[in-house]
This record gives sequence, structure tokens and C-alpha cells, in this order.
Amino acid sequence: MKFLHLADLHIGKRVNEFSMLEDQRYIFGQILNVARAEKPDAVLIAGDIYDKTVPPGEAVEVLDDFLTSFAGQKIPVFLIAGNHDSPERLGFASRLLEKSGVCIVSSFRGTLPEISLSDAYGPVKLYLLPFVKPAVVAPFFPELKIESYEDAVRAAVRNVPKDETRRVLVAHQFVTNAGVSPERSDSETVSIGGVDNVDASVFDAFDYVALGHLHGPQKILRETIRYAGSPLKYSFSECRQKKSVTVVELKEKGRVEIRRIPLLPLRDMREIRGPLDGLVSAAEENAREDYIHAILTDEGELFDPIGRLRTVYPNVMRLDFENRKPAGGRHPETAARGDVSHKDPMELFEEFFLLQNQTEMTRDQKEIMKSLFEQTGGMRG
Repeated sequence: MKFLHLADLHIGKRVNEFSMLEDQRYIFGQILNVARAEKPDAVLIAGDIYDKTVPPGEAVEVLDDFLTSFAGQKIPVFLIAGNHDSPERLGFASRLLEKSGVCIVSSFRGTLPEISLSDAYGPVKLYLLPFVKPAVVAPFFPELKIESYEDAVRAAVRNVPKDETRRVLVAHQFVTNAGVSPERSDSETVSIGGVDNVDASVFDAFDYVALGHLHGPQKILRETIRYAGSPLKYSFSECRQKKSVTVVELKEKGRVEIRRIPLLPLRDMREIRGPLDGLVSAAEENAREDYIHAILTDEGELFDPIGRLRTVYPNVMRLDFENRKPAGGRHPETAARGDVSHKDPMELFEEFFLLQNQTEMTRDQKEIMKSLFEQTGGMRG
């Protein structure tokens, strides 16, 4: 039995106000090509289908195209809701879609949905568990004390037997190994202190656990409890991650083969560091469309650094300064401290300028701004 394991599509996501829809369409095309080549028995999508609970119309169209393409290849799709999804919206028309081979489980209703599959080695039981919180699960198990996320998941899977039948679970939770946190990135939503973690030992009954929630592809506890990771980089903390689609093959009981097939984005996401002139002159032709976090090491004042960078890297998302020494010995983060109600607009603008540029305004710049404030009536007497 062969599966493609995907997760954390986050369709409709914006990163630093850049829409990722074009990049998502492109990477979904690659995933569809992988499906044509691998011919899986099913595709498992482990939650966070959309980035927002109320996705924009364009995002809905992208998902529609993606699922329709799998249906056109006659590849069944099993997907669950993640913590970013609205169960009601994601589950709309799910009974109709099931007739086309798309099975959506958007909310937990007291029992763990079980789908029976089979191959040359015998039966395979597939279970679908959307993202759950203790308050969602507790009403279905009044006899149990369900206070934590782990309690909730343990209750949801407690009736799955440990026997010789091969079993696969699709789930979307923050899973840890004996409290040790896995690799995480800035674009994930994880509670402070790990209060939403679920220990991997909860999944002992399953031969493979297809997880969603964390964006870096990785195993937890054992090779067969895995995060597929997101298909695209959604923050600069993911720059060094290698995105992929996971191919899972269940052989006889106890034998699971796992491969990762790399995905190559339309635009990569990366960090560059150095002086402004050097970064502009050394821009790589084949990487100019990438999403860039530029870290400038210049110490002096620069004129329009973001504008100059965008002449060679039009998709600069973020600009930081590493080595600048603030004029007058003041740290830029403290420049605007104090009671701003007693400061006139010119004083506030000077502090804002220092915060943004980490250097004092020149005399000419001050004169220009004073003139503008006077013309607009913005100066207080």
C-alpha cells in the first residue's frame, strides 16, 4: 500500500504581505507530477489546508483545482482539518466530494473514522483524526478526566487495537518524544510552554502516523511517526529546510519503507548578509526572484537601501541592519521612550527616523521636514 503524505498547505498564506498563491499553484503542480510518477493508492493531507479560518476566494479555487486533479488521476484523497482550518468551511459538501474520491474529516464527533483498504499483504485500516482540543473531546467521554491535549488524543484513539492488522493514522497535533520538542519554525502556532504537546507513545497501535502541524519534515520517536512538513517555506526560520513530499509504502506487518521526494519552489526563500554595495553587485542572476531577507553590515548612513536592493532582488521581504552604531550613543530601540504627549511632531519624526535608519537626521533633512510640517500645520507652537 503506497501513500503520498502531505501537510500544512496553508493555501492563501501571505508572508510579509507577499501572497504565496502563485508559488502554491506551482508547487502543487510538482506534487501532482510526483503522484503521476509514483501512482500512490491514496494521498494523505494532514491538516492546515488553508492558512485562515475564512480563506479568500482565490485560495478556495486553488484547493478546488488541486483536489480535482487528483480525482482526475483517480487517486483517492483523505484530508483532515488542522488548527488553522474552519471545520465547518472545510467540511462543506464533504459527502458529495466523497463520491469523487475525496474524503474530508473536519471535526471530531466522538469516534475515530476508519476506512478499510486492502492490498496484496492484506487489509489496511486508515484512521482520520482532525486537530482536537480537550474541550472538543471531553463531552464524548464523560467517564474520563480529559484536561490536556494528550488526554484528548489518547481518548480519541483508545479503542484502536494492537494486533496484526496494519493501521495508519492521519493527525494534526504537536507531537513530542518524552517531552523533547522537535524542530520548529516561526510560522507554526505552538502554545508557550508546550501545553498542547502530545507524547508519541500515544500512537503505539499504528504502523504509520502521518502528522501535520510542524513545517520541517522529521520523525518523532520512530521513523514511522512523521511530519511531512509544509511544501513551501513560510518563514525565514525555514530557510535551511529541504521541502519534500513523503512517499510511504506499507509492506507486510512491521515493514514500512519511507522516501522523501524533493520539491523545488518557484522562488526560494533565503537570507543574504553583507554591505549594500556588495549585495547589489554580487546578485546572482538565477536567484534574483527569490524571497530575500537582507542583513546589511554597513555602519554608515545609507540612502534608500530597500529601493537599491529591489533593483536586483524585487522580492525583498525583510531588511535588517547588523553593525550600525547609532549616532549620539543612543540605542534605536530606546530612541522614542518617554512621554510622547509632550513632544512635538518634529521631535517624534526625528526619533522615528533614528529608529528606522539608526542614524541622526542631517541638518538639511531637518530643515526639509520642518518646512513640510509648517506647510501642513503640523508643528505645535
